[in-house]
Amino acid sequence: MPSSKTVSDAVATRRSVRAFLPTEVDEALIRRVLAQASWAPSGGNLQPWQLIVLKNEPLEELKAIMRRRLIDKPNGETEDGEAVDFKIYPSPLEGVDRARRLAMGVALYEALGIGKDDAAARQAWHHRNFDFFGAPVALFFYVNRKHNGPQWADIGMYMQSLMLLLREQGLDSCPQEAWARYAHTVNAFLKPSPDWILYCGFAIGYADDRHPVNQFERARAGVEEFASFRGFRSD
Repeated sequence: MPSSKTVSDAVATRRSVRAFLPTEVDEALIRRVLAQASWAPSGGNLQPWQLIVLKNEPLEELKAIMRRRLIDKPNGETEDGEAVDFKIYPSPLEGVDRARRLAMGVALYEALGIGKDDAAARQAWHHRNFDFFGAPVALFFYVNRKHNGPQWADIGMYMQSLMLLLREQGLDSCPQEAWARYAHTVNAFLKPSPDWILYCGFAIGYADDRHPVNQFERARAGVEEFASFRGFRSD
């Protein structure tokens, strides 16, 4: 995908890419955008984000571990320590939240030609998360256990800044909370401080624009669904 020359372009062309080309990504470029993204706002300037970045042999080693792990625990069951430290989605997922998530799943699997009753194909596709969808660079985001909601929000602002800066360079990404379901396995390999919680994985690379999973139409709620205006002339 071409580079984005304006912030508006970057916002409009950013999407969670789920099929990457094997094209090499320049290490200096990655280091530069990671540093640029650090100017994202953070309350009290705590800059609470912690990253572990993988490429080449370490990345391939982790992916091999995960291939074996997915055979043993294909759904990230928790009885052997793969417990998630936080709820990825509200439980139960209801109302408009449930409707939006279901609509997203329908669009994705229709683009892939996977039927709603084909559980095996759906699971196989989901497992591609743990290959980072073929991306040549992978990040893991961690947050300190003592940090609270505001610091998690700060990490989100860092991630959004990073995604837009990557688009400026013609690169794409995919934030992947699915990795939190295998925190025990990831932590055993990466050996982070015990004070850190694995928040998500994050794939970086050049999108395979011909792959149907990167082409389906995405939807967003209209402004009137999430914003109310007071004191404006149109009131």
